Amino acid sequence: MQIKNSKRWAPRGAKRWLIAGAALFAAGVIRTMLHPLLGPVMPGAAFLIAAALVQYYCGLAPASFVMLAGLVIADYLFVPPYGRIDIIDASDIRLLVSYPLITIVVITLIERLRRAQYRAELLAAVAQSRYEMLLRHDNERLIARRATDEMHRMLHHIAQYNRSLIVIKALDPANGVSPGSLVAAAATATRNGVIDDTSFGSGIAYGTKHAEAHEEDLARVSVRLTPGHHRIRFRSGGRDDWQPVECVCERFVTPSGDFLILRAED
Repeated sequence: MQIKNSKRWAPRGAKRWLIAGAALFAAGVIRTMLHPLLGPVMPGAAFLIAAALVQYYCGLAPASFVMLAGLVIADYLFVPPYGRIDIIDASDIRLLVSYPLITIVVITLIERLRRAQYRAELLAAVAQSRYEMLLRHDNERLIARRATDEMHRMLHHIAQYNRSLIVIKALDPANGVSPGSLVAAAATATRNGVIDDTSFGSGIAYGTKHAEAHEEDLARVSVRLTPGHHRIRFRSGGRDDWQPVECVCERFVTPSGDFLILRAED
């Protein structure tokens, strides 16, 4: 994968230049404190370390500034004759050759390492994002498959218990398939049963068994239908001869909405 902005790892703004100036000042102070001990030995070592640290945290441009400014300060203050820059001798030549060469090599290596590190971080972030997208897609696929399986299970349930169906109620009738169409589809598939989609309210359809149920019980369960067992009176013989029957209500969560199906137990 090509990462085009790996060289943009360094921070932006004036803060990095303030850090570079502070590092240059600190290097000058430390070298001045060590000057009585070191004398003209390694006049640019402190500025080389400062340039390397600035390169690691602030980037190439501030590190180059520290390197060039440190070269001038080291040659002026710590290379004899001290305090004079108009006289160039062997000590000045050695400083002008060795200090920039070593510093450029060090900050170049640090720059390459920092770009490689930033590129690896970008790749890791992209990989993490793609992994999360794959997980999200996989979860959505599993949810869709589960919902489809639930729809198939509900249609199979309707077809299996077509003759004992009493009520099918959609919990969200505004969205999804009407209960009557589900019952009709199942009845057509099994070639049995008669569907009556007359309802007390929106989102309710009646199965073939509802004609034998007591109107009060049917109205009660149609309004306040919950999953579980319900006792409903059915006509057993004469006009006013009613017999309580244990019925069961199951809930199905499908892509077209949630449905409650009430049927008489065998």
